[in-house]
Amino acid sequence: MKAEKHIIWSNYFLDYDDWKADLEELYPDLSEDERISLMYEINNDYLSDERINLNIQLDRPILVIGDLGLWNGRRSGYKEIESGNIRDCLYADTDYSTWYVDKLGDLRCDAIHHDGTNHYLYRAYKDGVSESQIDLLKEKLYYGTATRADITRVTRRLGDDIAKVYGFSIPRQRQSTELQR
Repeated sequence: MKAEKHIIWSNYFLDYDDWKADLEELYPDLSEDERISLMYEINNDYLSDERINLNIQLDRPILVIGDLGLWNGRRSGYKEIESGNIRDCLYADTDYSTWYVDKLGDLRCDAIHHDGTNHYLYRAYKDGVSESQIDLLKEKLYYGTATRADITRVTRRLGDDIAKVYGFSIPRQRQSTELQR
């Protein structure tokens, strides 16, 4: 069975039992609380490593589409990562974050904070799309009317670039005959 998602990095549900033997061997003089704290510190350092791994420069900004869990309900939104570098997707100002490539080859993040959970989808603008196509997509995102077809017409998934770094495979994208023309 193929993986539903390839986790790049997470600080959600770290299990001390998975780290315990190594930490006790390496740091026998630390208390269990100190080793647990160290586990989180080491895991956070791994995020810096993943940013180095994903230092992939694209030609255009990256579009981030958000399904946001706010104190007053769910909202949709978007922003652009102007740098166009995939490593810059791996930043969040939430309590817990998990970045992964899903079965469709999309880079996503589930980010938990005190009001709820945000879900982010990261996409690159396709070569050859016009500014008016991009503006129309942004308008649809703003008003919450964008469909998956609207998004895939103007953007492409990032999973292909990421899979090359980590050596996993993702299914090829199916394209309708309309999109191939």
